[in-house]
Amino acid sequence: MKHLLLCVLCLLAIVCIPVYGQGKYTNPLPVKFGDPYVLLASDGRYYMYGTGAGAVDGFCAYSSDNLIDWKPEGQVYRGNMAGSWATANFWAPEVYERKGKFYMFFSADWKENPTNELENFRIGIAVSDKPTGPFREMSDRPLFDPGYPVIDGNLLQDSDGRLYLYYSRCCYKHPVESEVASWAREKGMFNEIEESWIYGVELQPDLSGIIGEPVLILRPPVTNEDPQAEWESRSVTTGEVNRRWTEGSYIFKKGDIYYMMYSANYFGGKNYAVGYATSKNPLGPFVKSANNPVLEKNVEKGGIVTGTGHNSVTYSKDGKQMYCVYHGRTQNTGEERVVFIDKMGVDEKGNLYVEGPNTTLQEIH
Repeated sequence: MKHLLLCVLCLLAIVCIPVYGQGKYTNPLPVKFGDPYVLLASDGRYYMYGTGAGAVDGFCAYSSDNLIDWKPEGQVYRGNMAGSWATANFWAPEVYERKGKFYMFFSADWKENPTNELENFRIGIAVSDKPTGPFREMSDRPLFDPGYPVIDGNLLQDSDGRLYLYYSRCCYKHPVESEVASWAREKGMFNEIEESWIYGVELQPDLSGIIGEPVLILRPPVTNEDPQAEWESRSVTTGEVNRRWTEGSYIFKKGDIYYMMYSANYFGGKNYAVGYATSKNPLGPFVKSANNPVLEKNVEKGGIVTGTGHNSVTYSKDGKQMYCVYHGRTQNTGEERVVFIDKMGVDEKGNLYVEGPNTTLQEIH
């Protein structure tokens, strides 16, 4: 009888797998992505895309019903093939659903490189009938050529139907004078400091190109008195590298305010962190928040997480709970970037917050 009861209990345990709204999990997830992006598609499932995870010249994907249990969907896009403009360094895919199609924005090296630039990144679009691909490039050229390397394309589909692309100009060959740069020279640390800046530009409705000229949205602080200077300059001030980043933007609108989240510092280092800025207009001007950074390493507070950054935002299926999806590292994962999902929100005063990095048991609502 005891054996029968035990069997019944085991069967119940198998049947009663946590479902959406009842599932619990701990970070990090068993997904080795950098730059993770999660799409909640019209079929009611979540799809995650990111950099790495074993993809060859392209990107893999995972799917989930509950943001907890992720099924590998294999490689969904591959470049560096006949007719492809993209040859190497495939980074930061983001997928958007529009009119029954799925559009993947991604960064890669452009095959047209007559001056043999070490960083020749551009942004392109691939399209598919399904969120699991196969994605095919819309053109044999990048979306546009600003004349400098660009990465981290992020799309805003505004309430009036207009489309805006945000991207990061790479640090490569972009030395910028600032008080931090002068300080680094005086200390004998670095002769120059290169910076990446975030730009925005309107897109054609059919995603065939840009409208007008890109507008500078965000950049690292110029003066040391700037309240953002300390946390955005840590990669320089710790002697890590001679670059300051403003990259990995993610924009969303809440009410009449546009919130742009962004990452600063070296993506491969412990100081990678997330801040945000707000504006009343999609192309700015944006003002950085006084409570930045909203997501950063926690090892100084007894935690195990470093290198938190390049986030996206997704929602519970009822639309009530926001989640911040980002990559980080732990003492156990070493240099491998892995995915974290933490609750986030905007309080009654309009302040954005992220409840992370969290490595304790938590629940998906």
